[in-house]
This record gives sequence, C-alpha cells and structure tokens, in this order.
Amino acid sequence: MTGQDKDERVMEGNNRMVKAVTTRVFLGAVRTGSETYGDTTALAVRDGRVVALGGEARALAEVADEVVELGDGLLLPAFGDGHAHPLFGGLESFGPRIKGLASVDAIVAEVGRWAAEHPDAEWIVGASYDPALAPDGEFDARWLDAAVSERPVALRADDYHTVWCNTEALRRAGVRDTTPDPRLGWIVRRPDGSPLGTLREWHACDLVLDQVPSRHEDELVEALRRAGSAYASAGITWVQDAWVEPDMVDAYLAAARRGALGFRADLAQRADPDRWREQRKPFDAARARVAAEGGPLLSARTVKFFSDGVIEGGTAAMLTPYLDAPHSCGMPVWEPKQLAEAVREFDADGFQTHIHAIGDAGVRAALDAVESAIRANPAWDRRPVITHVQVVDPADLPRFAALGVIANFEPLWAQPDPLQTELSLPRIGVERSDLQYPMGQLARDGVRLSFGSDWPVSSHEPLEGIQVAVTRRTFDGEPPEGWTPHQRLTVEQALAAATSGVAHQAGADDRLALEPGAPADLVLLSADPRTVDPMAIRQVRVLGTWLAGTATYRAGAGTATYRAGEG
Repeated sequence: MTGQDKDERVMEGNNRMVKAVTTRVFLGAVRTGSETYGDTTALAVRDGRVVALGGEARALAEVADEVVELGDGLLLPAFGDGHAHPLFGGLESFGPRIKGLASVDAIVAEVGRWAAEHPDAEWIVGASYDPALAPDGEFDARWLDAAVSERPVALRADDYHTVWCNTEALRRAGVRDTTPDPRLGWIVRRPDGSPLGTLREWHACDLVLDQVPSRHEDELVEALRRAGSAYASAGITWVQDAWVEPDMVDAYLAAARRGALGFRADLAQRADPDRWREQRKPFDAARARVAAEGGPLLSARTVKFFSDGVIEGGTAAMLTPYLDAPHSCGMPVWEPKQLAEAVREFDADGFQTHIHAIGDAGVRAALDAVESAIRANPAWDRRPVITHVQVVDPADLPRFAALGVIANFEPLWAQPDPLQTELSLPRIGVERSDLQYPMGQLARDGVRLSFGSDWPVSSHEPLEGIQVAVTRRTFDGEPPEGWTPHQRLTVEQALAAATSGVAHQAGADDRLALEPGAPADLVLLSADPRTVDPMAIRQVRVLGTWLAGTATYRAGAGTATYRAGEG
C-alpha cells in the first residue's frame, strides 16, 4: 500500500480515527504561526502531534512512513470557523436547491421541481434564498402557490431570520388576517392586512416552523457527515456551532457514536429570553453529557445569545431609528438588563458567552452584558465572544480591548454586495454604513479577532472571507479603492484570525501555532496567500486537510506529491 492509499482511509469518526501512517514529514514552505519558529521549511508529525520543525524534521524524512513534498504550496495550521451552523448547512441538501438562485421565478421553479420529485413529502422545506431578490425583502405566498398549493412550503432566507411560505403553510400555522404580531417577530402584511407570506424573526418564523415535522436521527447524522465533508475540503478542523437546540445535541452525540463526525466542534446552546432560568440546569447537564459521551472532538462549553436581528430585515437593534421606518429602532431579542442578568448567571455557571450583535444598540447591550458579568463574578478564563459586530458606535470600540472581548467577524460580509446596496444601506444611510465591520480598527486596538462564516448563511470557504477582509471589495473588484478601506486587514492578520484567532476562541491554546507537541491540525494550500494578488486569494486551492495527523481531505491533483518513506 502506498502512502496515498493509506490516507484514502481518512477517518471513520470521532473515536475511531484510522491512523494508517505513524510518522509523516512535510517538506516545503510551512507557516507555523509561532513567534518562536516563524516560517520554516519542514514539519514532522507522529501519532497526531507535531514532533519537529526545520532541520530536525528534515532529518526524520529518511525514516518517515510518508513524506509530503509541498512544491509551490504552503502548509499552515488548519482553519477554524468561529461561528457557523453545520447541521443547518448539511440539511440544506435535503430540500430544494434554492441557494444562489438569481430570481424569484428560478426559486419557484426549483420548489416545484423538488415537490414533483418527492410526492410523499408532507412539507417542502428549504433554504437559503436571497432576500434581496424582492423589494424590501418581502416575498408573496402566492408566488409559491403557483408551484405548490396543496402542500405547505417553508423557505428560510439566507440570513435564517426570515421565512417565506405559501398559503397552505400559513393556513396550517393558523396565521390569518386577525393574527397579531408575536412579541419577537413581525408578520409582513399586504395593504388589506392579510399575511403576505413573509415572517420575520423568532416568534413569527416559529409560527410556521413549529409545524414542520421533526427530522429523523438518521437524517441529522447524515447532515453532519455532509457538513464534515464540506469543512474538510475547505481546510477546516474546528467549528463553533453557534445555535444548538436539545435535539441537535442528540444528533451530534449520535454522529460521534457512529463515526460520522469529521471535525472538532463546540456546541453553543441557545438561551431563550422567555425561559433562560429554566435552561440553566439542562444546559449544565448537556455539557456534562457531551464531555462524557462525545469523545475527543466534541464539547458544549458555550451559551449563545441573540442580542438582536438583522439590518436587512429592519430587526437589528439601532441607537437611532431606521431611515425607512422612523418609528423603529429594530427589535432587540432581549431587553438589555435582562440580557446582562442572563449573561451573568451563565458566566457564573462557567459557560463561555457568545452573543450575536448586529446593530450598534445590539453591540452596546452585548458589551454591557459582558462588563456586568466581569464585575459580578470571580475572574476566570471566560474569553467572551461578540459575533458579527456589524455596526459599532465609535464610543464603544475601545470597550472590546478593555473587556477582553473576542470580536468574531464573518469577513465575507464586509463588501458592498446587493444585500448592502439594496437592503441595508437604504435602511441605515451612509454615515452608519461607514461604521460597518471595524476589523482594522479593532486589530489596531489589540483586540483578538476570530473569523467565522455563519454557514449556510454565507460561504464556508475561509479563503473567500480572507480575500474580502484584505481588499474590502466584491469579487468583481468593486469598489477599486475598497469599501471603508481603513478597515482592511493585512493577509497575515486575516490568516491569524482564521487560525490562531479561532483557536484562542476555542480555548485551544495548544492549537495556536504549529510547535512541537501541538495537535497536527493542518491545511495545505496550493499557494501562499501572502504572495499572490490579493484579488486572487480565493483562487488558492485546498490540497489537503489533516485532523490530529489523519487526513480528512486530499485533492485529486495539486502541487504536493506523496511518497512512502524508506524506513
């Protein structure tokens, strides 16, 4: 068996990794991410950990089980995803393939095609449609009725804060002209008061989503397997699942038992503002259960809070009203004092805080909550995370460093795409728009940055986000000077946010850099992103991914060559 044949047996799962190769040596350019070792020319791995670098690693090549010659490629610590939804991403492939479709007509046609091919499906459920395809992101149930009228259809927007459904789904959910808006959500209506077919935010979306039959465990496990395959091909080995409900914990544990989990994951259990006190004991029990049963890849150390909604839906919490809705400053999911109380209590329980905050009022409430926990509770290695960090009032920027907050960005969003130009900018105006995604300023302030994707909300490919973080331009190159160019990162800063920044967020200090003793979580790229044209970073290919020294992905062809050792 050759070295490559051995690695085709990549991984059976959580507790049963197939370690066909004992010692592997990589020869070529290595970015260790270490201040001590810097860039080097060789790295050796044995039994899942880095054992040598540079000359010492080269000396092991003659007796290694396998040697990987990197050619023009670059080896570096594997990417992490500091905010994503793997289960949702995997499940998208079970329904109509509407993601990326460029018109309402195309979406309706795909829904009709899928429904015809699945006549026994009680519900047609899919994601993620582009909310910019309809004026103000408002979609009509009658458009879907033209394709499917006798069965309910529920489609999630790609922000996962909005649902578009057909008339039958509204009927089954009991949503009528007289149905009032729930506390956390809006039923978008026609001028005559009848429900249009678009539901925004938690309680409104749940009117329909609560009627959808639950998925079988086999489907959930398969969804996680598919997610793992996608992550491996993107060079990712650790993910923060940033929205976990109780049945999802069961799915992860089942995937671990069955050997279907191909990545490390921390599960962030979602705190509900209406019942968070009742959740404390179950969250603690789930954390203990995952620690006992989840094996080396799983943990559940985090609690997720949604401070607010999204700007494109008019639900992000803003300090001043929306331009198109002068009566509204958005929809806080938690009242600020209640959010602070809940964060204090879960912090006291030893959970890491992970807060979704989009609008400037949402970000301020999140910072206030973290500060409240720091003041009230004994010091510990809490590493609080505020994620998305879209609009930040300049007065709040220094608080990130002062409070030790990790700023988790989804860098792919920092470009003037249609979501910005057609939905967000008209709602908040130029002045507030220019405050968006302050990566550069926070980096200059010494704040720890981590990168995420929010997949399946947007692409899970780290190199796409890194390119946008570095250029602040669309993939078409607009604007040539960059959007808010003072917020650009260097390539090195962006690589650090996608690797060591996420490892720091994960509490995995042994994965901050490739040093002797570190877990061998590695990604091999076809070129060094630091030396290519910044507008071509996303064209760099992932040639291989290793989790604890075992390959989870190898491209069919590339600059790397593999040969068995002679020892």
